[in-house]
Amino acid sequence: MVEMRIAGIALDAASRSPIVLLRDPSGRRQVPIWIDQAQAQNIMAGLNQQRPPRPLSHDLMANLMAVAGLSLERVIIHTIEDNTFRAVLKLQDGEGEASELDARPSDAIALALRTGSGIWMLEEVVADASIPVDAEADAEDQEDFRRFLDSTSPAELVRQRRRAQPDLPNGQPEGEQTDEDAADSGGSGAPSAG
Repeated sequence: MVEMRIAGIALDAASRSPIVLLRDPSGRRQVPIWIDQAQAQNIMAGLNQQRPPRPLSHDLMANLMAVAGLSLERVIIHTIEDNTFRAVLKLQDGEGEASELDARPSDAIALALRTGSGIWMLEEVVADASIPVDAEADAEDQEDFRRFLDSTSPAELVRQRRRAQPDLPNGQPEGEQTDEDAADSGGSGAPSAG
């Protein structure tokens, strides 16, 4: 599981629908979850730690949990079914008894903000739904890989491959041809047709 943090609320350029953006700890992957206007307002109120004159629904839920002796341990966004994210609330009572409640991710996020609870997502969900956000870091990784390739000779790559493969009884890795084998087959080292 990956602990996510809220990167913010954005608007879908095409539909003008709000999106809550969850970012992984490395800051390199972001998961967009489409929500409605009311959900966006509830999440924004939690992000800004606004105290309205009267409690909003999620403030009321947090107050009810406190009165009942329940604490929200964490929110887990665990799957995507039919293009819809699924989440659960991991609750614990005063005696240490744990329970789970099904919840919409937007409600779970709004409640987590009000209780200071973590927002977690299964790695499979992050991998399936995330978009890369750190183009500079990705470009840096690509440049590091290019430098590695430029500084490594083909002979060194072959030596590394041979070290990584188990040896066959005659001492050569499977599928490899020695210089003597190449000379016996005509010297080209290429597979023959006959």
